[in-house]
Amino acid sequence: MILKKNNIFILLIIFVFMNISIANAADIEAKASVLMDVETGRVLYSHNSSQKLPMASTTKIMTVILAIESGRLDEIVKISRNASIQEGSSVYLKEGEKIKLEDLLYAIMLRSGNDASVAVAEHLCGSVEKFAELMNDKARSIGANNTNFTNPHGLPDDNHYTTAYDLGLIACYALRNEKFAEIVSTKKKTIPGPEGENWNRVLTNKNKMLWQFDGGDGVKTGYTKKAGRCLVASATRNDWKLVSVVLNCGDMWNASSRLLEFGFNNYKKVQAINKNEPFKEISVIKGKKEKTKIYPKENLYAPIRVAGDKNEEITIKEKSYDKVKAPIIENSKAGELEIYIGDFFVGKTDLIYKENIESTSILYHIKKILKRF
Repeated sequence: MILKKNNIFILLIIFVFMNISIANAADIEAKASVLMDVETGRVLYSHNSSQKLPMASTTKIMTVILAIESGRLDEIVKISRNASIQEGSSVYLKEGEKIKLEDLLYAIMLRSGNDASVAVAEHLCGSVEKFAELMNDKARSIGANNTNFTNPHGLPDDNHYTTAYDLGLIACYALRNEKFAEIVSTKKKTIPGPEGENWNRVLTNKNKMLWQFDGGDGVKTGYTKKAGRCLVASATRNDWKLVSVVLNCGDMWNASSRLLEFGFNNYKKVQAINKNEPFKEISVIKGKKEKTKIYPKENLYAPIRVAGDKNEEITIKEKSYDKVKAPIIENSKAGELEIYIGDFFVGKTDLIYKENIESTSILYHIKKILKRF
């Protein structure tokens, strides 16, 4: 009888902790929030995630990823007067100073330099206005259709806004870039001071998640009186990266931690497709082998909910034939696989052959001989 009571007590504790984990995300006091799987972009939690809101310095995620994709990181930027007099957070760039573009990106992401943001925008596009056009074009291509940029730093403007969902999409996109992920996970970086002056700029990252959260590795803080406290945070555990967004959130550090913990505690990353395992065997018509196996070209992973009463399943949709006519060329396309969780599209990969199979057709061999001549 005592054993049964103990078992019941243990089950009750497990149930309570599971519900605390689930409730933690719902109790976040942010005007808008979202939690997403970086690899697939799947939304694991959201609250008011489609509401248009100011984003403050989280704007700089887009500024930096565009600079990286320009391929011009080694170029030297000459600081304009306009860049040097920007209000708000700064790394104290001086008019006429020359500094490497890559160094400016660290100044933007670690110390939120508004001066560095304008310097990058002017160098890449000639003006802040033209750079904002580039930012908006990129947002549309990513799928962030409820976002509009007017500047590269996030200082208040009525026409400068995003949504938690859009900002999550932008962050997921950026984090898939190795250089971006490297910059935002950097805790401290030293970059040169002005030429001829005997000092360097020592940049310490403002993002406390890098120190306070297990696996924390990004991304960007933001604050203006209009936007409130904003934070895009990322963390990686067991080779699985999540990103959270909180907009206008007074306790942004704890809120982001709870969101990320909610994701890691209630979901898991599973391998949906293994490229080393044959998907199926098909018949070969007029070939020197009667059958061949076809394989996925890439591994595919999916975030699956493991808490609560919802049993999620991965659905695989294939586009391929049961028979194929020889010849078969190794690594050529044999079909496609699409992966879904419910209605959510996770990703797709080609099916390929892993061997060459010659045809037994006389016509095929005649054509092969003629090609040699």
